[in-house]
Amino acid sequence: MTRPWGRGRARGRGRAFARVVALAMAMACTGLALTGSAASAAPSAMPSVPGTGTGPVLELPRPTGPFTVGRTMLSLRDASRADPWVAGERRELMVSLWYPAVPARGARPAPYMTERESAALLELLGADDVPEDTLAKVRAYSVADARPLARRSPLVLLSPGFKLPRATLSSLAEDLASRGYVVAGVGHNHEAVATTFPDGRTTPCSACTPPYDQAKLTRIGEGRAADMRFVLDRLTGPRPVWGGGRAVDGRRVAMVGHSAGGYSTVPAMRGDRRIDAGLTLDGLAEVSTPGVDRPFLMMGTPENAPGGAGEPYWGRTWSALSGWKRWLTVDGGQHESFTDLLALVDQAAPEAADRTAEGTAGGKAERAADGPVAEAGLSGARGVEITRAYVGAFLDRQLRNRPRPLLDGPSVHHPEVRCWAP
Repeated sequence: MTRPWGRGRARGRGRAFARVVALAMAMACTGLALTGSAASAAPSAMPSVPGTGTGPVLELPRPTGPFTVGRTMLSLRDASRADPWVAGERRELMVSLWYPAVPARGARPAPYMTERESAALLELLGADDVPEDTLAKVRAYSVADARPLARRSPLVLLSPGFKLPRATLSSLAEDLASRGYVVAGVGHNHEAVATTFPDGRTTPCSACTPPYDQAKLTRIGEGRAADMRFVLDRLTGPRPVWGGGRAVDGRRVAMVGHSAGGYSTVPAMRGDRRIDAGLTLDGLAEVSTPGVDRPFLMMGTPENAPGGAGEPYWGRTWSALSGWKRWLTVDGGQHESFTDLLALVDQAAPEAADRTAEGTAGGKAERAADGPVAEAGLSGARGVEITRAYVGAFLDRQLRNRPRPLLDGPSVHHPEVRCWAP
C-alpha cells in the first residue's frame, strides 16, 4: 500500500482515532466497568484476571477451534547480528508463542500485554484520559505456560504492524492455535512503541523517526526477514528453544503479517525456502514487488483494490507472484480491522459499534455489484471474524492440503470480501 505505516494520515486512520477517543470518553465515565460487545463471550465464560476486580472488562473474541490455547514467552538474542536501529546492541526479539494445549482446571490466564506496553500504545492512540494499564487488563483466552499437546503442529510466523506491539494480533493468533497451529508472534525490538523483556527493560520505538520513505521501508522489511530466519532457526533447528523439537513441524511453515509485517513477508520468503506460504494483511511496499514462487494471499482495505491508492505496489507484487495467489479486499475495512484494536474500542463505546454494525448490515442488503458495503466501516468484531476466516482457510489449504472453497469465489457469509483477478 502507499502508506505502509498504518494509513497513518489517511481517512481510515482518522476514523479509527475517533473511535479511540470514544474509548477514552467511555472509560473515563464508567471507571473501567465496561461491557463486552455482542460478539464477545459472556464474562462468566472467562477466567478471572487477578487485580482487575469483579466488573466486566475488555476482552478478546472467543477462539473458534476445539483446542485449549496456551501461550508462553521467549526472549531471544542473535549474537551474530547488530541491531539495525541502536548502535552497539545485538539484535534481541520477544516472541509470544500460542499453541494447542492440554486443558487444566484453575489455569492462569495469560496477560494481554504489560502495563508499560499498554501505556505506550494508549499514548500513541491519543487516548490520554484512559488509565495507563487498561490494555494490560484485557482478557485473553490463552493460558499462561500451559502444557503443549503431544502433537506436531504447523508453524505460523506472525509479524505486527509498525509501532504496534505483537499483542495486537492476539485474536488471530489465539484462533489459529485453537485450530491446531503453533503461532510465533514476533516483537521486532525498537519497532514497536514499547517492548518489555523478562529482565524488566522496556525498549522504545527507536525506528519511529522520519523519514518514512521507501528506503526505510526496505530496511524494515529486510530486517524483519532476518528476524524471521533467526526465529525459525531457534524453533526448528537442532537445539529448539521450545517444545523439545516435538511440538513444531518445521516442514509446514507460513508467515502472516499486518502492515509492515505484511510487506516484510515477501523478503522473508525470498530469503528462506522453509517458509512455504505467505499472507499480507494490508501491507505491501517496494520491497514486496519482486514477488515469490510459493502461495501468497494479498488481503487489504478497499483502497488496495486494483487501480486504487495501493498502486503501484499491490499491482506490481501481484504480477510478480508465480505460485498460487489471491487478491482480496474487504468492503468497509480499515487498516486496523485486521487487528484487535477496533474490537476492543467497540466494547468500550458500544453505541458507536452498534451504529457501525447497523450501517454495515444495511450496506450488505443494498450493495450494488460495484459498490462498497458501507462508508461507516466494519465493526471491530466483524473485522476479526473475517480475518480469522480467510487467514485460517489459507493456512488450512496451503499447510494441511485441505480444500477451502472460501478462497475460490464470493461467499454469502462474507459478502464484504471481494476477490480480484486483474
